[in-house]
Amino acid sequence: MNRSKAKGTRFESDVVAYLREHGFRYAERRALAGNADRGDIAGVPGVAIECKAVQRIELATFVDESQREAANAGAGLGVTVVKRRQKSTGDAYVVMPLSAFVALIRDDEVDDPLAT
Repeated sequence: MNRSKAKGTRFESDVVAYLREHGFRYAERRALAGNADRGDIAGVPGVAIECKAVQRIELATFVDESQREAANAGAGLGVTVVKRRQKSTGDAYVVMPLSAFVALIRDDEVDDPLAT
């Protein structure tokens, strides 16, 4: 495994551990699925999670990818968790479209996590 891939795998594992520590006990890394990718992390109902541990942050690319993966997963919400340099996992950025954020805080357009 190359160094970049190892860094990404480590960050995915760190995000899973963080989610589990905060009540998402079924969170786990997901196997790659090519064009039908459904995100890097499963086990958070209604949410497709993509993780990025990269040098260059490209928000538009990340948002587009997370939205495709949410559609593939049949999830109501797609987000990208972006590693921050020299910061803990809990300080990572979570990137999503404003419309998804508004739906999330209004709780009227995102699938009910308990229903899936």
